[in-house]
Amino acid sequence: MECFHYLQLLQDDREEVLQAWYMDDSDEDQRLPHHRDPKEFVSLDQLAKLGVLSWRLDADNYETDEELKKIREARGYSYMDFCEVCPEKLPNYEEKIKNFFEEHLHTDEEIRYCVAGSGYFDVRDQNDSWIRVWLKKGGMIVLPAGIYHRFTLDSNNYIKAMRLFVGDPVWTPFNRPHDNLPARYGLFCSPSCLYLLISTLIPGGQLSLRILESHRWPFICRKEYLEAFGQKEAANHAVDAAA
Repeated sequence: MECFHYLQLLQDDREEVLQAWYMDDSDEDQRLPHHRDPKEFVSLDQLAKLGVLSWRLDADNYETDEELKKIREARGYSYMDFCEVCPEKLPNYEEKIKNFFEEHLHTDEEIRYCVAGSGYFDVRDQNDSWIRVWLKKGGMIVLPAGIYHRFTLDSNNYIKAMRLFVGDPVWTPFNRPHDNLPARYGLFCSPSCLYLLISTLIPGGQLSLRILESHRWPFICRKEYLEAFGQKEAANHAVDAAA
């Protein structure tokens, strides 16, 4: 019971710097909250089921923060830099803020740690609805590879974010639609569930569960994704059988 209450406190602590809700369909100023009526909040546990991870860290002491150091070591985030987004400090501000808000995906994780200011990261859920994630000072999020997302400032018009990456950074955005990319294959279920689905699409049902467990499965279950993956693995199986 004490452990449960401790976890609740941790959750509440995170939610002071990270909040999420379903967005309305309004075309008003993108910097507004855009809550639905009535408001529909999304818990951090629900975000985690989409692959969106989150932490609360000590933004005033990020240079010496042992928790940040442990996260970077555990997840292999060897690269780090900073990005300040505001009209006064970001060159070609209008063009870049427009590009940031274009719906896109990356083939690698997007990791952002807010050390000052605040902003909105919008992500698509499994039903293709927008969830707005409000990231404030001290909040850190990881958007998984393959998730469609976008970014905008809020009405404060300023954020300073630490950008982290595994190895050399690759910031290439793939604007929607790019559903053919391998990062899009998958769905919200376990490898065992995915195994049953894809096996029906492969001649003879030959598919190793080990293959699935070796992949990181982000998102949306659509037949064309499964078929594409099934065809690829069937071809690999045929080559292995002939060898």
